[in-house]
Amino acid sequence: MSEGMRERKKRRTREALVAAAVELFRRQGYEATTVAQIAAAADVSTRTFFLHFPTKEDVVLADADARVDGAVRIIGERAAGEALPDVLARVMEHMISHVSDSDLATGLADVRVRLALTVPELQAWLMRRLLVAQERIVEALCRAYPEERDVVAVAARVGAVMGAVTSAAAYALRRGDSAAEVAAAMRRAAHVAGHAPPASGSEGLSELG
Repeated sequence: MSEGMRERKKRRTREALVAAAVELFRRQGYEATTVAQIAAAADVSTRTFFLHFPTKEDVVLADADARVDGAVRIIGERAAGEALPDVLARVMEHMISHVSDSDLATGLADVRVRLALTVPELQAWLMRRLLVAQERIVEALCRAYPEERDVVAVAARVGAVMGAVTSAAAYALRRGDSAAEVAAAMRRAAHVAGHAPPASGSEGLSELG
């Protein structure tokens, strides 16, 4: 099997696991759902599940690491002379688009918000993951802009926009908005927070971490 075929198979398996988890979480609740049930519903072994996700909690943020990895890469590959606010705006557009294409499309974003409101231990875990994501982005910006000596100001910028986008997404999802409406709410929140995505992405937030 070629590397490309292996990667496609891996991606399809991962997508099947997420879809199974979303359905089970909705039908019987997070706490009542086991890893074995998710694996069986996706027609794979429990061992295969753990090859993709270290824990059941990690399914809830299935694509978060890839999302943040992309954000860090965008910062590292910024154009010469590109201002920090412009880079942060591009980072937010990347993350919003990623959420729209993945978590909103699969229904995982909606499930995540509802679980965060009803499962206290999961809420705490999600908050820790969000803080880690923010820290990674702050550190990447500080590496890219060593002249920005006020790290607190950089952290405040990142926290403000990510908090605004996450809150807007959660509200829109609880209200029952469509995926397109949630994405629009996220972009609106980024604009209100002072880090609007580029105009090309303005037509169109869930948790970003």
